[in-house]
Amino acid sequence: MNVANPSSNHTDSTIDFGSSADHRTDEKALRLNLDSKPYGTFAEIGGGQEVARSFFRVGGAAGTVAKTMSAYDMLFSDAIYGKGTRYVSKQRLTSMLDHEYKLLEERLQESRGSKTCFMVFADTVSARNYNGTNECHGWLGLRFQATPQSPPNDILVHVNLLDKTNLLQQQALGVLGVNLIHGAFYERSSLEGMLRSLMDSLSLARVEIDLAELRGPEFEDIDAESLSLTLLRLRLCRGVAFDASNQPVTTSELLHNRAVVLQRGSFQFQKEKFQQMMRESEAALTRTIPNLEKPPVGLFEISINSARPDDTPDDQELRRRVASLTQAGYPVLLSNFVESFRLTEYLRRYTAESIRFTVGAGTLVQVLRDTFYTNVEGGLLEGLGKLLGQGVKVYVFPMTAQDFQKQLNLYSSGQEFCAVPSEGLVTGNNIVLYGPVRHLYSYLLESGNVIPIPAAQ
Repeated sequence: MNVANPSSNHTDSTIDFGSSADHRTDEKALRLNLDSKPYGTFAEIGGGQEVARSFFRVGGAAGTVAKTMSAYDMLFSDAIYGKGTRYVSKQRLTSMLDHEYKLLEERLQESRGSKTCFMVFADTVSARNYNGTNECHGWLGLRFQATPQSPPNDILVHVNLLDKTNLLQQQALGVLGVNLIHGAFYERSSLEGMLRSLMDSLSLARVEIDLAELRGPEFEDIDAESLSLTLLRLRLCRGVAFDASNQPVTTSELLHNRAVVLQRGSFQFQKEKFQQMMRESEAALTRTIPNLEKPPVGLFEISINSARPDDTPDDQELRRRVASLTQAGYPVLLSNFVESFRLTEYLRRYTAESIRFTVGAGTLVQVLRDTFYTNVEGGLLEGLGKLLGQGVKVYVFPMTAQDFQKQLNLYSSGQEFCAVPSEGLVTGNNIVLYGPVRHLYSYLLESGNVIPIPAAQ
């Protein structure tokens, strides 16, 4: 990728921002305002007009801003950008970029085209509503020229807003928008550097960027799968999703108000076995809750932070595993979660429907070991409480005694924790645990939180 040359007439070090609440963001906005090349439109729907406001606040905005606008009313928005099925969507964002960029060229090409890098920043966002009942997320995009008269490039990102108040979410959007524009013009010589810069003055506790698309001549060598993996590796999000056709999608798009059957694992081998477990789990959920409006989503999940030290796949290997699962017709979630219980909170962002975790008997034993909860203040009890939230249960599949022993060996679980039979099947009903945890497991069975699945006939 090439990098644009910023104006050499001004330097950030000469600027005094006084008591600015966000010094770094103001520096970036002013740098753009004082650069004679970037110039264009800011169109923002939802979450205020915080990005444009950032440029006005620092002064010199006439050097960057041709127009700002916001069409909050749906009729106005439809009249300008055309009707769509969802207002907070990539489709709506693309319509905004198309419309505003066309106007820029029509109205300013003759007067400014030879010296200006035209740009359009747009966002369509659902920030926290008054009752706090909505999914807080949005799409942000930038269409820009790298040099005057050159073909435009697009950067599109999907963001989850995690702040607890509308005001904080608006502020986060303002910072993220400035970071996006600044990174496109000054930091795109390094893909990782440009992506990292999106989180300047932010944190994963405030925003997540779980999907990005880069288009145009400046980004020809970047493919969608690698880009998603880079977002995850750089900790810009906690998970990235791929649909059954192996295309990156938002987790929300996959799971919105759907019942979920999730199976964790490395999925290096025995693909057919895992697929059968998934099919049986989906059938079991449908039998127990027959009135679901939509069929459950069967989702395979792979963590890049495996609890097993011998399983640290690189990107090429992860792509191979994802491809093998999506070829079977299932979506895949790649995450950075080590502990399974953290997945419950993550899934609950997107659905209030039933959730089922699908595990083999050997994996269940690991879930019940307190050594896996040393980073949790409440230990095993807190971890299980978070895992088995309302509407969440665990399906336990049988496995041969030999496979059970292999599974325990992977995690260095010895016979001091549970009985290890030499033959037969180990099921959710005949696991023998030692110590106080055996009473806890009896409770989980009797309460229906753990559901043994019988061996296939």
